[in-house]
Amino acid sequence: MPFGTRPAPTRFTGLLPRVAVAAAAALALTACGGGSDTDKADKSGDPGAAAGAFPVTVEHKYGSTTITAQPKKVVTLGLSDQDAVLALGVKPVGAVDWFKEQPYGKWPWAKDLWGSTPPQVVGERDEYNMEKIAALKPDLIIAQYSGMKKEQYDTLSKIAKVVAQPKGSEDYQATWQVMTRQIGKALGKGAESDELIAGIDARFKAVRDKHPEWKGKTVTVGEPYEPGKFSAFSPKDPKVIFLSEMGFTTPEAYRTALGKENVADLSSERLDVMEADRTVWLGNAETEAAMKADPLYQKTKVYREKRDLFLPYDSPDIGAALSFNTVLSIPYAIAQVVPKLEAIK
Repeated sequence: MPFGTRPAPTRFTGLLPRVAVAAAAALALTACGGGSDTDKADKSGDPGAAAGAFPVTVEHKYGSTTITAQPKKVVTLGLSDQDAVLALGVKPVGAVDWFKEQPYGKWPWAKDLWGSTPPQVVGERDEYNMEKIAALKPDLIIAQYSGMKKEQYDTLSKIAKVVAQPKGSEDYQATWQVMTRQIGKALGKGAESDELIAGIDARFKAVRDKHPEWKGKTVTVGEPYEPGKFSAFSPKDPKVIFLSEMGFTTPEAYRTALGKENVADLSSERLDVMEADRTVWLGNAETEAAMKADPLYQKTKVYREKRDLFLPYDSPDIGAALSFNTVLSIPYAIAQVVPKLEAIK
């Protein structure tokens, strides 16, 4: 994507490799559970809901929400919430747009699960179309990876049950595990969500076991968005969390520069903040070329020692997969990123 058209920072199609296809299929099967329909069915007749799962109360940023029956029509308002919902065997009827993509668009880790029934687009990022949402007549609205405001929550609560951002986390800074559990609980599929999480945790452990040398190495993640300017992402941002779960940590100067912000916009004069054992940049060929041509960047140790890594947002969709960092996108991201990290000596 050219300068000036980057996807908004999270504050506010190539073919999927065989390993990722298998991972997505395994996740989908796991979400369906291993018992019989009779064992799993609740009074609503949904084969994926655990018997006796409802009523269930989910705590969140704006209080708690009690869901009395298996949701039939789900709208997701978090930027990546649809992935966990899909992995648990439910197709949202509505979702928000991100990256200027239709939410079911080209993402290889989720495209097959959407199939031929795409959701209604009901907003872009944290701007929701209340009329479209109401017209869908949902019985559950999920907003985990979001910046939903209290007034939006109050309005949406008049339409359906709402599970807002996880309690105790800044907006866009809850872990994928917490958000997946919240979604699983709301859908009456807590056991299935735990299985999905365990499967992904095992994948990260396999990477750590294979690469013990990465433990304690520092990493920073940024995105050039115009010549001489870049964004740095919080240690609690999904992209950084993804690398942290492989054993990496973040340097103190980087953490200090971010503070409680999810993203900080900086100029090339602050490239010292990005110095680390590995510096990861997201963008495209144009942003990569511009960064490498920056005289100030050329003076950094990470550039001179060839310890930087430039990952595209698309073709392949690596940056997008790291930004989503969900139970569906993580297997794809691991398959794409690990070989590139291994190539840095």
